[in-house]
Amino acid sequence: MVKAASGTRKASRILAVTLGCTMLLSACSGNGNNGGTNASPNANENAAAGGNKASGEQVTLKVEVFDRGNSPAGSTITNNYLTKYVQDNFGTPNNIKVEFVPVPRSEEVQKLNVLMASGSDVPDIVFTYDSGTFYRYAQQGGLTDLGELIDKSGANLKKFLGDDTLAYGQYDGKQFALPAKRAHLGKYASFIRQDWLDKLGLPVPQNTDELYTTLKAFKEKDPGQTGGKVIPLGMALAPAQFEPLLWSFIQPVTEEQRYTLTQQLGSNDYPILLPGFKDGLQFMNKLYNEGMMSADFSLDEDKKKLNEDVTKGLVGFFSEDDMNPFYADLMYATLQKNFPDAKLSSVDVYTDSEGKHPKPEYAPIGLFLMIPKSSKNAEAAVKYLDWMASGDNLFRMQNGVEGENYTLENGIPMAKADATDEVKNRIYNWGDMAIISNGKQLGDTDKNVEAYVLGMPEQYRDETRKALTISRSDTIKPVLFDRPIEAQAKYGTALRDKLNEIIVKTTMAKPDQFDGTYESMLKDYMASGGQAILDERTKAYEEMKK
Repeated sequence: MVKAASGTRKASRILAVTLGCTMLLSACSGNGNNGGTNASPNANENAAAGGNKASGEQVTLKVEVFDRGNSPAGSTITNNYLTKYVQDNFGTPNNIKVEFVPVPRSEEVQKLNVLMASGSDVPDIVFTYDSGTFYRYAQQGGLTDLGELIDKSGANLKKFLGDDTLAYGQYDGKQFALPAKRAHLGKYASFIRQDWLDKLGLPVPQNTDELYTTLKAFKEKDPGQTGGKVIPLGMALAPAQFEPLLWSFIQPVTEEQRYTLTQQLGSNDYPILLPGFKDGLQFMNKLYNEGMMSADFSLDEDKKKLNEDVTKGLVGFFSEDDMNPFYADLMYATLQKNFPDAKLSSVDVYTDSEGKHPKPEYAPIGLFLMIPKSSKNAEAAVKYLDWMASGDNLFRMQNGVEGENYTLENGIPMAKADATDEVKNRIYNWGDMAIISNGKQLGDTDKNVEAYVLGMPEQYRDETRKALTISRSDTIKPVLFDRPIEAQAKYGTALRDKLNEIIVKTTMAKPDQFDGTYESMLKDYMASGGQAILDERTKAYEEMKK
């Protein structure tokens, strides 16, 4: 909210930039960078795979890079081990000067809008995590159609990304972005106090009914000896906690229902209009009114209270982002520090009418990589991304030098704990340089996942492996239209707050007031933009099926 005259002037400048983006989406290349001594033995092979022979006039290729302000001493975000690796192994062999243009991570979209509106200083490769920003640029004609270019110069890139990932970069039947490929699509798993089960002689629950029985036993018998403070089901007002529960109540649907009745708010699909959503809310209402769920969940949007309750030994069961409990010095480690005999087991309990354990998965993408329409170096840009997908270039950028940064265990790179800071700092920014991938890519999903497992404290690896397997099983893929749904962008933020209101008020209502509360809240949701999203998705689906 604008509170003062200076804020008003700032808002005016932002508006001017936004209007400039709308009118000017035409931008171009730039200035210079490093050299280095990182040439690998296969530099000539990399050149052949990635670009032109080093002849003729040198091209300057400008590439955006996120600046997180975390460069170690002796490096900058535009001059470091990896920028030199790129220049030595792609740039110099192809007579291309690769220049990196820093963009503050915290100002990603705002800064990109300024660059795109500048008409002269925009890099040849830009990117964003925001799908709405990508669609806006595509709609306004500000992006290069990459279809012919990737057919001509991006064979390795096209193979690496695959059709499912590439589909997210299409608009109006044309390839306007090259989405980065996500290494792991799993989101959620659930966790139970195994030591509590053992103390009560109970088996691990296998479905929702058995879970209810177990939660009731936790409340009545208080195996953690909490003095009446036991929280059988830990809950927060965050997707990782309520989504696995709610999605398990959704009934089987047709393709048309899935496309039209799903509501996408922000980056998540929600089953607000799908059959069974009300039943999921009613189960939450039952748990809450029976004192089996976190009483103050409605105030815990950042999950801090849930984390505190778990580590204090009060919570018997909860859902969470799949690996979160197992990071060093965080939830599980703190729980065991406080209660040495505590044991968490990764479980898949919430069960639908078909006996499955449904839960959403991530879209198979990370960044939207784009080439502005006015770039004079579009082919060189595609060749750069293709080079990154060729041979072992991506692996080297993500992992460094074998024997110095890592050792291989069954094909999995294991970071060397005794590596010097200088060696570790080589790849401090690999995630922001290896832009064709979201996460480390080791050739197949199982290896990608195992790499996450081996990055965890050794004592938690088995449970991490189970949690990652759970998060990838019985998953629900995001719904992908062939065009943006404008109403989602317009109303999504406000409706996400409305969804939270629905969950809170229906959960906390007295049982005899549940139906009335649900109906009034849903009516308000639909009037606040839900109906507009439903109408637009229905129309888009009908046109897509013609």
